[in-house]
Formats: sequence, structure tokens, C-alpha cells
Amino acid sequence: MNSKWWTNRGVAAIACIALLTAAGATANQQSTQRPAPPERQQAPEVQMDPERARRLYVSNDPKDHPAARDFQRDIEAKAKADARYAEASKGVIDFQKASYRSSVGDMDIPAYLFQPLNKRGAKGHAAMVWVHGGVHGNWGINMFPFVREAVERGYVIICPEYRGSTGYGEAHYAAIDYGGYEIDDAMSAVRYLKTLPHVDQDRLGIMGWSHGGYITLFSVFRDEHPFKAAAAMVPVSNLVFRLSYKGPGYQRSFATQPRIQGLPFEKRDLYIERSPLYHVDKLRVPLLVHVATNDTDVNFVEDQQIVDALRSRKADLAETKVYVDPVPGPASGGHTFNRRVNLETLQRDDSPDQRDSWNRTWTFFEWHLRPYEGKAVE
Repeated sequence: MNSKWWTNRGVAAIACIALLTAAGATANQQSTQRPAPPERQQAPEVQMDPERARRLYVSNDPKDHPAARDFQRDIEAKAKADARYAEASKGVIDFQKASYRSSVGDMDIPAYLFQPLNKRGAKGHAAMVWVHGGVHGNWGINMFPFVREAVERGYVIICPEYRGSTGYGEAHYAAIDYGGYEIDDAMSAVRYLKTLPHVDQDRLGIMGWSHGGYITLFSVFRDEHPFKAAAAMVPVSNLVFRLSYKGPGYQRSFATQPRIQGLPFEKRDLYIERSPLYHVDKLRVPLLVHVATNDTDVNFVEDQQIVDALRSRKADLAETKVYVDPVPGPASGGHTFNRRVNLETLQRDDSPDQRDSWNRTWTFFEWHLRPYEGKAVE
């Protein structure tokens, strides 16, 4: 074969390879030189509204816990309430103020103690711990007619003024621990009841309203507790939801507590731990829960959650009733529907809903605690 032909073929091949190489280099160069992205637009500067920022700000410093109150006036008001309890109880109830050490071991807890005038023999009486409500509240004189009825039915009633309660000075107030040590404070009332030989430790109940209902729920949602039955009226049950729903003004009373120091998004596990809704499966004893659709404190959108959880997962133990727009009580609409009292006469100011609620409550506890049973007076 002609050598010139091979030479021409070789030259052509080399030229082709060179062209392909040049084309590839150009394509690669073009692929690595992408056009620069368009320049980002600067977001317009937000004009801070100082007043709105002030309203939304929530501190996590205990020094900022709301405490704009006259503690001496609280102490004086408590003394007046105690004097009125003593006067109203004459000839009707054995009334006294007691005190016991919290199981936490750091403070003494004052308490109201109501007993029948004539005590039965050993283990002759069923007893109940009744827990007041309020983020910072106390046991009020408005509960007298209901306490009187309980004692007349044979119960011994003790009402703890757990840490955070008002009327006992600044230190007691500042020790508030919502969903924490306050539950130990309330449950420690049972230790005091053990010093009373006429109280049957096998017939103990617990009952509370609002925040007291919250403490009641958590008391019987513990792995171990001494109670045979419980009633929670319009109870707080979900702090994760509640703090969001109520807003900054309410949040400040929680985020600044010494053992919390933060909001739910900062302390997720802690707020779940301190919300009874997430512990329903621990219920092991009969529980009565009454709520109201026109409650403007523990709004029904919160209480409906605990009612639904109990009905779906603890229907064998939980007895629940939703009162549809009951006659409002003295505060927060339906929140106090079953605490209607004439403060002049200290008699019940009954509505149909209040009568129904208390009839169901007495029947519930009589069935489980049998207050009518006991030895003859010794």
C-alpha cells in the first residue's frame, strides 16, 4: 500500500483529535464559568415597636418573677380569713390550723384542718386532701359551705397551703414550683393525717379546683400514691398548650420560676413532664373530672384534651362530665360554676349545675371512700 496514503491518513487523524480536544476544553471551560447569581436584594430594615417588644418580652430570670404585691397585707388578710373560719366553725366543725414538713425537706407547709366535733374510734373516718387553685392563691373562706358538708358526711379534710401560696410572706411566695415540689407539699399532708388515729389510711381521697385540679391529677398520675379516689374540677392539664394560648402576661409567672427558667420551646422536656395530659396512662384509681364549656380561665379547648384522653384511654376508671354553658360562678365564667357561695351568709348559692356537680361528687366519693362507715364514738 502507498506510504503516502498512510501519511495523509495519520495527519488527518491527528488533526481530528486536536479539534476534539480543543472543543472539549472549550466546553469544560464554559461549564465551569457559570454566570454569577443575581445580587440579593437587601431586606428592608424592620422598625422595632418598643411597646410591642415590651409586651412580648418574657424573662427567664427568677429575679423578674411577678411579685408586685404587699406581702404584709396578704398576711393580714389571711389572719382575717382564719378568724372568720374559726367563728363560722363554732359548734359545727373542729377547725384548726396545722403545719407539717414537706417530704422535699426544705420547708414547713401550713394547712387548714377540718374534722367532725365527735371523732369515731381508730380508723373511724375517711379523709381527703383538698387543694386550692391559683398560680399564687390560697384557701379561701368561700369554700366553707362545701367543707362543712364534707365534715357532716364524716370526712376529715386537710387543705395544704403549698409553696407559692399567698398570705405567708415573701419567702413562701417566691418558693413557687408549679408542677414540681408543690405536688410533694400537697401529698405530704397525708403524713400529717397519719398522726390522727381516727383517720383510716385505706380511705384517702384528693380533690382540687383549677390549679388544685392540676395537682390532684399529678398526685394520682404518680407511680405510687396513697389515694383511693380523686376529683379534679376544671383542671389545668397541658402547660405546653396553655402558655401558648394565654400569652406573655401569663408566661412570666412560669418562665421566671427558679426550677423552670424558660418557656416551652426552651424547656420542652420539662413542660411535657409537668403537663398531666401526657401522663394519663399512669392512672390506676377512680377519677372524677368536671369541666365547663364557658370557662374563661381553663378554657374548654384545654380541658377537652384531658377529657378526650381519659375517655379514650381510661374509660374504666375516669368519670367525666362536660357542663355546657353552666350558670357562671363569681369569677372566670364557668370556671367557678360549682363554687357559687354567698359570702355574707357563707351558704351555697346554688344553680342547677352546681347542685348536679356536687351531687355527683358526693356520690362518687361515698362509693369509693365510704365515709359513713366507722366505729362507735369512743
